[in-house]
Amino acid sequence: MDPLRAQQLAAELEVDMMADMYNRMTQACHRKCVPPHYKDAELSKGESSVCLDRCVAKYLEVHERMGKKLTELSLQDEELLRRMQQGTGTA
Repeated sequence: MDPLRAQQLAAELEVDMMADMYNRMTQACHRKCVPPHYKDAELSKGESSVCLDRCVAKYLEVHERMGKKLTELSLQDEELLRRMQQGTGTA
């Protein structure tokens, strides 16, 4: 696979992953913060500025932490693999 095509596929995957994260966050925060039976056409102050803001902030924070941890683990795996290859003399 040529590098340009690999880059395009990576970009498409990133967009898909971000869309999935947004959809999951929207569903989770809506389920948590908005009552199933609407009384008003507009969100109340408690629903919008308090619960939804906090829910989204927490969701994004956890997503960021997970991304950092997965990157860290991936780098550790790459380093371990590199060391193993150097130890056996293979590249």
